[in-house]
Amino acid sequence: MEAVHFGAGNIGRGFIGETLAANGFKINFVDVNETIIDALNQRGEYTITLAAPGEGKIHVENVDGINNGKDPEAVVKAIAQADLVTTAIGPKILPFIAPLIAQGIEARQAAGSKAPIDVVACENMIGGSQFLKEQVYDKLADGAKAYADEYIGFPNAAVDRIVPIQHHDDPLAVSVEDFKEWVIDESQMKNAAVKLDSVHYVPDLEPYIERKLFSVNTGHATTAYTGKYLGYTTIGDAVKDEKVLKQAEGALAETRSLLLAEFSNFTEDDLAKYQASVVNRFKNPYISDDISRVARTPIRKLGFNERFIRPIRELKAHNLSYKTLLDTVGMIFRYDEPNDDESVKLQALLKEKPLVDVIKEVTSLKDEDLIAEIKASVESK
Repeated sequence: MEAVHFGAGNIGRGFIGETLAANGFKINFVDVNETIIDALNQRGEYTITLAAPGEGKIHVENVDGINNGKDPEAVVKAIAQADLVTTAIGPKILPFIAPLIAQGIEARQAAGSKAPIDVVACENMIGGSQFLKEQVYDKLADGAKAYADEYIGFPNAAVDRIVPIQHHDDPLAVSVEDFKEWVIDESQMKNAAVKLDSVHYVPDLEPYIERKLFSVNTGHATTAYTGKYLGYTTIGDAVKDEKVLKQAEGALAETRSLLLAEFSNFTEDDLAKYQASVVNRFKNPYISDDISRVARTPIRKLGFNERFIRPIRELKAHNLSYKTLLDTVGMIFRYDEPNDDESVKLQALLKEKPLVDVIKEVTSLKDEDLIAEIKASVESK
């Protein structure tokens, strides 16, 4: 079988590529990075190093590369004969590849192909594949839309794997943590015959996305902002401090209570084990991460539907505790990083406007009681 994968970066090669290769796929990596594409074509293979004790190696072969900037026709041809299309390029780049996917679908239709195929966006966003579908359909001819409705699936997915900061002379070398999770919504698939080993297929993706968002994303950010507040510069150093660990575990205990209140998919024991593994991932000494990277874009992270304000809102609605999350939000408002544009903007807003006005502007909250609680948390820092 053949796969077309958009994005030959670290996640593309170190996670999606590894999984596809382990399932016997020939992989056509699509990217505009000439160095990586040329190296893939010259070698047809690469090696992954696990950021874990023993630093095990995983060999990936039967791969090549297509430069979509220089040879878009080759991408269309590859999609026309592919059994699966995947992406790992970043949410903002998805609209730019939509025209090529649309042309690939039209090429399949023109060839009379009735083989169903799925397009899976493996991005750090909710509803990535369905977002990509909208972008693709905007580029499809009307006659091709009916064809796509019948034969092309866009199942949403949730992916989770930490990639440490890379320092390699070899452009194809990549290091990843040993933990990985890839979940696909099978209800949105067109080709049920292609199910990948090590990928988890579920009838409803939402609980798994929420579990990841409220555990990995909230937990990682809590560790970063608490660490910064206490004077640390790396996650590795921060998690050695019991105060940081206590804050992260407290935040996760609160999000765990929310997940249990909203979903019947998990038991408390299941979630406790999952979240303990999340904390252990943050402690992994083989994964080097700067707090400034994890904590970047604090305004976005304080958004109404993001990893802090949303669980706080929903915990309040369920009459459950959100004390630790609220305390962390106070630290985020005090996050001062001169090299982070959003941090600079946030600190400028706090100097220019009353605190309550900044809280309302950044969080979009209307709940006056909650706004007052956040104000008190910020003022306590």
